[in-house]
Amino acid sequence: MAASLTPRLLAVLVAFVTGCASNGGYESRPSPPLPTAQPTAAAAAAQREARPPAPAAATAGVAPPSGSAPLSSASSERAVRTLVSRLLPANVTDRSGWAGDITTAFIALRIAMTPERLCAAIAVIGQESGFQSDPPVPGLSRIVWQQLQQRRERYGIPTAVLDLALLKPSPDGRSYRARIDALRTEAQMNALYEDMSSELPGGRTLLAGFNPVRTGGPMQVSVAFAEEHVREKPYPYPTRDSVRNEVFTRRGGVYFGIAALLDHPVSYSQMIHRFADFNAGRYSSRNAAFQDALARVSGQRLSLDGDLLRYRAGGLPAGEASETQRAMLSLRARLDLGEGAIQRDLGLEKSFAFEQTPLYLRLYALADATTGERRPREMIPRIALKSPKITRPLTTEWFARRVDARYRECLDRGDA
Repeated sequence: MAASLTPRLLAVLVAFVTGCASNGGYESRPSPPLPTAQPTAAAAAAQREARPPAPAAATAGVAPPSGSAPLSSASSERAVRTLVSRLLPANVTDRSGWAGDITTAFIALRIAMTPERLCAAIAVIGQESGFQSDPPVPGLSRIVWQQLQQRRERYGIPTAVLDLALLKPSPDGRSYRARIDALRTEAQMNALYEDMSSELPGGRTLLAGFNPVRTGGPMQVSVAFAEEHVREKPYPYPTRDSVRNEVFTRRGGVYFGIAALLDHPVSYSQMIHRFADFNAGRYSSRNAAFQDALARVSGQRLSLDGDLLRYRAGGLPAGEASETQRAMLSLRARLDLGEGAIQRDLGLEKSFAFEQTPLYLRLYALADATTGERRPREMIPRIALKSPKITRPLTTEWFARRVDARYRECLDRGDA
């Protein structure tokens, strides 16, 4: 009886733990799919990340390469590593290791290694993990236990059934109960799920895509983003197990985090909008400003969240029209655009190309004329962050400004 019951008990356990992050998630908002590649000329014209107001002293020491081509010599790479090491906060341990992983990511992604871009990456790492490759999540074990209990009650599962499943020895020799009690990091949570799904007959097939840990590593990057990014560009390291597990390493977390932050063109005037997008999704700051302009013209109250369409799980557009879509359609005559053209252009909202669409250009021409001033083309989206890990009111603006403060401190270190 016990042998035949074990798979069923384990299935209950996996279902419970899978659901621990499904109601609120381990990231504030799902990342959209990667945008399609843009024409080289447009991308080059868009890379205008002006340094925010700060003392304009020249960076001391060896200047990093200014273009996007790979480094031409080992000595140049060493010079950049030295610069990165100097830009890191004073309390960072293993400075050479962090500097090496950051430099390798920039080289592999062919991102110009300016102090601004290097400091942007350093600032996000500092905010997301304090330069810990596998940062602890405060109260993670408590969060899991609370949600296990909530799900047990919701589905009417007897306490004895759950307890029996939790007492099963896991592949590392400890019971699942003991491992939940010891949970401190998302990497440990990911390993727990992987072990459970491997023990359940057919678990890896049945539970593919249901792992509750959706972000991880020193930059808290989305696993889904990393898995899609490797289909677009080669990963610079040998993959030991899976892309998912690489996210939880320092090298992988840094590489994919820098890709999410910097490996796409923008036309922002300040780096703070990249920081907001890192939290809210690519081009959210541009799209929030677009929503603001639309609200001014249409007279409708809109959520300035940077999502012009509604999205289902997995980042695919939903069938239901968003409030932004409805407001846009009310302006069809004034924009001289049909419904099909509006829908087509809105579908580009997660790409740089959206800024060159008739919808974008005509809406701003109308907004500027209506208000008598040039409307902002960038705006930090207004989003309240929600997650079992968050215990106080936080917003995307809070995140962006915290990272921006670290960014400015980094630039000051370079100027010193």
